[in-house]
Amino acid sequence: MLDRFGALDYVTARWVVQHLVALVYVLAFTVALAQFRPLIGERGLTPIPRFLARTSFRRHPSLFHLRYSDTLFRLVAGTGLVLAVAALAGATDVLPLGAGIALWSLLWVLYLSIVTVGQVWYGFGWESLLLEAGFLVTFLGPADVAPPAPILWLLVWLLFRVEFGAGLIKMRGDPCWRDLTCLDYHHETQPLPSPTSWWFHHLPRPLHRVEVVANHVTQLGVPFLLFAPQPVASIAAAVVVVTQGWLVSSGNFAWLNLLTISLAFAAVDDSWWRLPLPAPGPIPTWFAVVVLAVTLLMLALSVWPVLNMASGRQLMNAGITPVHLGNSYGAFGSVTREREEVVLEGTDDPAGGDSPDTVVWREYDFRAKPGDPYRRPPQVAPYHRRLDWLMWFAPLAPRMARSWLPALLDRLLAADAPTLRLLRRDPFQGERPAWVRARLYRYRFTTRAERRETGAWWHRELIGDYLPARTLPRESAAP
Repeated sequence: MLDRFGALDYVTARWVVQHLVALVYVLAFTVALAQFRPLIGERGLTPIPRFLARTSFRRHPSLFHLRYSDTLFRLVAGTGLVLAVAALAGATDVLPLGAGIALWSLLWVLYLSIVTVGQVWYGFGWESLLLEAGFLVTFLGPADVAPPAPILWLLVWLLFRVEFGAGLIKMRGDPCWRDLTCLDYHHETQPLPSPTSWWFHHLPRPLHRVEVVANHVTQLGVPFLLFAPQPVASIAAAVVVVTQGWLVSSGNFAWLNLLTISLAFAAVDDSWWRLPLPAPGPIPTWFAVVVLAVTLLMLALSVWPVLNMASGRQLMNAGITPVHLGNSYGAFGSVTREREEVVLEGTDDPAGGDSPDTVVWREYDFRAKPGDPYRRPPQVAPYHRRLDWLMWFAPLAPRMARSWLPALLDRLLAADAPTLRLLRRDPFQGERPAWVRARLYRYRFTTRAERRETGAWWHRELIGDYLPARTLPRESAAP
């Protein structure tokens, strides 16, 4: 039984998956350390202590229920980063089996503790995907033990849910996916365009149709081939990798694409590639029992995602467990036809609130989201700019933005240094403005002729105020 349990033809696949997931953990903990304080810290836009006061461990399991402070958060995220770097450097390849499981388990617990208290800033599908992939990688074992076949199959099953779920939500959602026109808009209206998005948007429309058809084939057909005998499964995985590479080249989706590529390698056997890795030994009995228990658990948790995908009311990026296992995935069930952007402005003129049309307003520049029409969209992924992503959602979900955007304006009024570090440029160079406001613009990519004539990447038109001008109370404005 134990000999059949080991997948001796997937030694290289195991090594690649483990190291890519470790790399994603490095990114995730780095982002947490760099951005938590102004977003969810004690004085953040949506503070963790305030959130913990109205929830429970059962609903949002986290180490921070024991105690929270910004120092403790740094300790948790810093420990996670050190462990992730160690895993990336190969520590779990040489550690004893039990120690390796403990390291991966601690990584998972630490990141789960952050995600469950991260609120709206951590409400992205790739957070749950990292937790689910990280949980499964915990039980792949070190280099001297044969890769457990059930865990590799569970990784492939996770990839299936990611791709097939995304394909179903598209076909059930926006009609532009069915009439093949979604890519006429998507490159322009996606959350954070990349340096190449302008060119992708201006591809001939027949190529946009080809893009949509290729997406449907990859997400609705190819996932079933991942379970086929070799070499079909490896070819299907290669198709997924190529498709994800196309997405990487055309947009910024944090580490979603890198993580999806990581999962695809679980389906590629050693006949396609072989790293100089030691020959693994048999799987110990106790480890086989653990793998079997994990497999049964994940199969039980898979019932809800299957029912959700079969439902006409499919939920996107959802789950029923507070620990983010057994999720249903999906993306872009609807595609916006026009791009609206919230632009934040400030003035040092005390008359800003009384005469907003006669004073000079200066814009705050964000690191990733569109703002200055003459600035080329930057490359951000696989790094994750959480504030910039939420700014994209602000015009689409104003009710959600009300939970944090007014507080952001107040931080700008106070010239809060941690908040200003999230931005690309502070027009007041650390000084307090007298007033700030949020305005709504309609953006579109310039045409080729406009680009040649003006050098601008974007054309924008003012729609109106998103939030009216505001200032701090007199007592708060004092130095």
